[in-house]
Amino acid sequence: MKKNMGSADKAIRIVIAAGIFVLYFTGIISGVVGILLMVFAVIFVLTSLVGTCPLYLPFGLSTLRKSAKVQQK
Repeated sequence: MKKNMGSADKAIRIVIAAGIFVLYFTGIISGVVGILLMVFAVIFVLTSLVGTCPLYLPFGLSTLRKSAKVQQK
């Protein structure tokens, strides 16, 4: 897959996922909402590691800087 996530986008997703993990494992969020948020957190981590957000693809969005796009090709 073509990478479409910049470093700031990846960092923000990791921070949000870490926050969700902390809230879940400290018991602040639980139940169905907790499980759904954990699924989103895992998705955020996976997309950050891969560097591609599938939801960006149909809309042609990318948070990569132009210089990073040139290096990728």
